[in-house]
Amino acid sequence: MTRGAAEPTVHAEGADPRRWRALVVTLTGGFMVLLDVTIVTVAVPSIQRGLGASAAGVQWVVSGYPLMFGLVLVAGGRLGDAFGRRRMYLIALTAFVLTSALAGAAPTLALLVLARLLQGITGGLITPQNAGLIQDLFRGAERGRAFGLLGATIGLSTAVGPVLGGLIIDAFGEQHGWRWVFFVNVPIGALALVLAARLVPRADRRPGRSEIDVAGIVLLGLSVLCVLFPVVQSDSGGLRRLWWMFPLAVPLVAAFVWWQRRRVAGGRAPLLDFRLVTETAGYRSGAVLATVYFAGFSGVWLVFALYFQIGLGLSPLESGLAVTPFALGSAVSSAIGGRLVSRFGRWVTVAGLATVAVGFTAVALIVRVAPAATVTAWTLVPMLISGIGGGAVISPNTTLTLANVPTRMAGVAGALTQTGQRMGAALGTALLAAVYHALGITPALLCAVGLVMVALVLALRELSWKVSAT
Repeated sequence: MTRGAAEPTVHAEGADPRRWRALVVTLTGGFMVLLDVTIVTVAVPSIQRGLGASAAGVQWVVSGYPLMFGLVLVAGGRLGDAFGRRRMYLIALTAFVLTSALAGAAPTLALLVLARLLQGITGGLITPQNAGLIQDLFRGAERGRAFGLLGATIGLSTAVGPVLGGLIIDAFGEQHGWRWVFFVNVPIGALALVLAARLVPRADRRPGRSEIDVAGIVLLGLSVLCVLFPVVQSDSGGLRRLWWMFPLAVPLVAAFVWWQRRRVAGGRAPLLDFRLVTETAGYRSGAVLATVYFAGFSGVWLVFALYFQIGLGLSPLESGLAVTPFALGSAVSSAIGGRLVSRFGRWVTVAGLATVAVGFTAVALIVRVAPAATVTAWTLVPMLISGIGGGAVISPNTTLTLANVPTRMAGVAGALTQTGQRMGAALGTALLAAVYHALGITPALLCAVGLVMVALVLALRELSWKVSAT
């Protein structure tokens, strides 16, 4: 694309007047990408019927996407830092639309799996650009509000995926409804692509930022693969068969760290500048907190789906509607939390984590004692409370985590936190599913509460450090 008059440029001396519209457009793409993590789960029976596929084969349609998504996040962030977030967003969104169309039109399971793997790669390239663009376009209290919208997008996409998937399957039928789960991305993505080309500003180029650390990308990708692959294969015995991949990750991480330090010592641009972790105030603690929280937060959705659909016999749509109060509460509190974080700081996430723990604990107790016919009615309020708390965690924590990150590293910084979130989500989902199958719904939910409480302790510990420092 050539630079035209309609394309604004980011200047250090002033904020771009189109920044809020640009943010809404880019978050639309981000919403689709994250939605595709959960929306496909309800389409599994439809895919099996439509393609005559086995349960083991369809598992890769579900797990292949988040696997590839997690593998390329940091690389996507670095590419955005190097070549421009607008350019990377437009390229990746175009590819996401095309791979979504390929998935919907797939005549065989093998082609569908291939399309999902490619779709996961494109999604992992899109996601880091959102956090990086917020760092570029917004300053001060506005940045907190922008991250509030990002947090609302994350919370909504995670929670409403099963609802939208159920609606689409009901509308288009069991035989071919699964195709429209993918086709729906095409018109929405195409519109977002056109608007993003007009509204997302170009960044001023900085000399020497286009160098890409290919070896670092490979080493980090293999490290993440060793952690995620056994987890996404857990339903088919992956943890038992592939346990050896976890210890293999240790030397790969060590090799990655050594290689990054060698590049820095040689004056070359690393994939990950470790000063981001060691010297950037608030970044390390916020990233760890997010990883632990996502282990508890993300894992409950599979547990709820298993309990509501298999345990209570609800349809996918009914199961999705049962968790909708969480999504609604999260959407509202994300926007509010984004405004409050500039005033109250870490206390916002402390309050949010405590609220999530209270809400999930209430749900765990209700499902144990309430009659099956009225469980969903009794859980509406505590699910809403949990959602309100959840919205006060994600976006405020993201704001605090990235507050002191230099703009030149914004893409990698956002991507690294999101990689931690994906790994936490994968490990938490496997853990809670194992607990659910072994002990039932209440112990699984209490396990999630335990993980949230660990995140709460981390937040309180950071507060105590700040108090002692002053």
